[in-house]
Amino acid sequence: MGAMSTDEHASRPGGAPADDRTFTPHPGRGLLFVLLSAVFFSSSGVLAKPVMLAGMTPQQVAAARIGVAALILLVGVTLARPSLLKVRRGDWPLLAGFGLLGVAGAQLMYFVAASRIPVGVAILLEFTSPVLVALWVRFVRRVHMPRALYGGVALAMLGLAMVAEVWQGLQLDLLGMGAGLLAAVCASAYFLLGERGMTSQHPLGMLTWGLTFGAIAVCAVAPPWSWPAEKLTMTVEFGPWTPPAWLLLISVAVVSTVLAYLTGLMALKHLPAPVASALGLVEPLAATALAWVLINEALALVQLAGAVAVLTGATIVQLNSPGKAQPAEPLPDPDHCAEPVQDQDLAAEPERQA
Repeated sequence: MGAMSTDEHASRPGGAPADDRTFTPHPGRGLLFVLLSAVFFSSSGVLAKPVMLAGMTPQQVAAARIGVAALILLVGVTLARPSLLKVRRGDWPLLAGFGLLGVAGAQLMYFVAASRIPVGVAILLEFTSPVLVALWVRFVRRVHMPRALYGGVALAMLGLAMVAEVWQGLQLDLLGMGAGLLAAVCASAYFLLGERGMTSQHPLGMLTWGLTFGAIAVCAVAPPWSWPAEKLTMTVEFGPWTPPAWLLLISVAVVSTVLAYLTGLMALKHLPAPVASALGLVEPLAATALAWVLINEALALVQLAGAVAVLTGATIVQLNSPGKAQPAEPLPDPDHCAEPVQDQDLAAEPERQA
């Protein structure tokens, strides 16, 4: 960007340079980002399962995944663009909530649920988050959404139940069911807090601090010194390959965490949270497909029918999605702004009902 005069630099609060550019949401780009995010997230199970079969606990794998991802981002962003790590005092609660709920809480609660109830049921409970997001936006923000959008979410949820085969070995466990529902609440916080954060934060900056807060929480549950070092160096079976376990953990940190969360936050710049969360239902579908291809976990006929239902429901949601509200102020260029711009109230969307 070209140099600005002193008068131009003084025209914005906090010494931020004036910028006439405004951000315009692009639904097609948002759709691409949310689908990429779902695919990246879906790779976590396939990459992490061989490591857990080798002897590491799910909590240890989650701690390694988030901890390594946070370390990579902290070092990389500090060296390349340290300005992205500047945060106004009033934004710290948002970043902490995103990390503790959207990152650490969702994963830990899902692991607790999966340890007590069938994995398919745990997945279904966590992925009720689009319903919670839609209810929050409708009744708290009082934003009207088309009925077809709710129908698309319901169809996708039905398809997800078929893909997960939730009727297999179902047993009532109140603690497991409660943990699954808490995982859904935390996943909803990821979308809602992420959407709000994207009005004032750069995706890389928000992701770095969010993963840092999440890593602190998860590593408190499974501290690094409790990880079995001998398990990290042993080779594991991964399709036709036998990589060392640490390489798969690095892959989980980079692909299933950094790239997954980053593309998810970028999607929230272009799509409303209800739409992004509903389209995210393709994640279990992608996970099932990857497991089929890479670790020979075949799909049953009912799962294939469920996959079609998930994709159909997601398509209905996309076609009936409300428009993304545009920020009233231009988004800042982190290399020139001393502070992020003031948060915009996402509740002020055009389709509001009294």
